[in-house]
Amino acid sequence: MDIFLIILHVLVSLFLIFVVLLQSGKGAEIGASFGGSSQTLFGSRGSATFLNKLTTASAVIFMLTSLGLTMVTTTKSASVIKKQTSTAGPKALPQQLPAQPQQQGAPQQLPQKPIGK
Repeated sequence: MDIFLIILHVLVSLFLIFVVLLQSGKGAEIGASFGGSSQTLFGSRGSATFLNKLTTASAVIFMLTSLGLTMVTTTKSASVIKKQTSTAGPKALPQQLPAQPQQQGAPQQLPQKPIGK
């Protein structure tokens, strides 16, 4: 089932890209219509063409396959929240940092506070 959905998803996505690239651009109408009426500002579209319907159908199928893939893959793996921490075993102690190398010569002593003041 997973492999079928993945193959269908890839084919639909490639088909959607192909159909979108086949359509003619509609961006020139907005730039040319600043002197026209407000109805043509966003382009006056007639009935939907076959390519528009094909684009809509392939986009719906793409969304459904995306949703199906999400549902199929999340049911197989358990949630991170539902996992129990007791199965992980004892906690590992953090690694200790290596000791700082001391300078050769006299060892460094911290200044002491005078007693009585």
